[in-house]
Amino acid sequence: MIEILNPTRLARAKDTGALVAAILRTLKSRSTIGTNLLDIDRWAKTLIVEAGAQSCYVDYAPSFGRGPFGHYICTGVNDAVLHGLPYDYTLADGDLLTLDLAVSKGGVAADAAISFIVGDTQPPESVAMIRATERALAAGIAAAGPGARIGDLAHAIGTVLSEAGYPINTEFGGHGIGSTMHQDPHIPNTGRPGRGYKLRPGLLLALEPWVMADTAELVTDADGWTLRSATGCRTAHSEHTIAITDDGAEILTLPKQTQTQAQP
Repeated sequence: MIEILNPTRLARAKDTGALVAAILRTLKSRSTIGTNLLDIDRWAKTLIVEAGAQSCYVDYAPSFGRGPFGHYICTGVNDAVLHGLPYDYTLADGDLLTLDLAVSKGGVAADAAISFIVGDTQPPESVAMIRATERALAAGIAAAGPGARIGDLAHAIGTVLSEAGYPINTEFGGHGIGSTMHQDPHIPNTGRPGRGYKLRPGLLLALEPWVMADTAELVTDADGWTLRSATGCRTAHSEHTIAITDDGAEILTLPKQTQTQAQP
């Protein structure tokens, strides 16, 4: 299903996106050396409930997972890149942490992810990988706008990742979003320009470049959810929800005072 939001629902989407951004900013500030992943999950639950929102994850049970997810945020450490199930792990100096959060409020969902290094140790290769996903995300957003096609966004993202030297996996990527978290169209992290669905004002998309340092192969953790790099290498993941407008693309998952309009 591909949804096109009317102005009323788009306003709700902006509120939901700002909430996701605010929660991620708070969780990042609290995620320091000695923080347990289960504490991050508990904080996420509290912040979601206090805002009168609903988790998109806790009851989520797609075909690629093992039963309901049962937690409020995805927490990926080092080699864990997607669907990281929180568990009893204490963050150490230099860990690469990915936080991926999706919530729904007012009947509209928003989804975003950030990767960052915990503590003072900042391994250059890990910092470079995070920055590459952020640049790829910016390129995908810049390529979005009315009349653009999904392949244009995928090509823009993939070009940045490939030029940075990272293998690209196309099993999981960006997606449509609206009344539910995962909708059509699928947005792979590489592709051919001029191909695929033509974007229309009112469409919401979650773009999410993610990479693994030296492989494109994923393995599923014993928990049935967490996807890790097959070689044990580090990983990174960046994501925003955007709205296609008459003029370009608006980033929704930024704090409200900094929400921006991106021109194609």
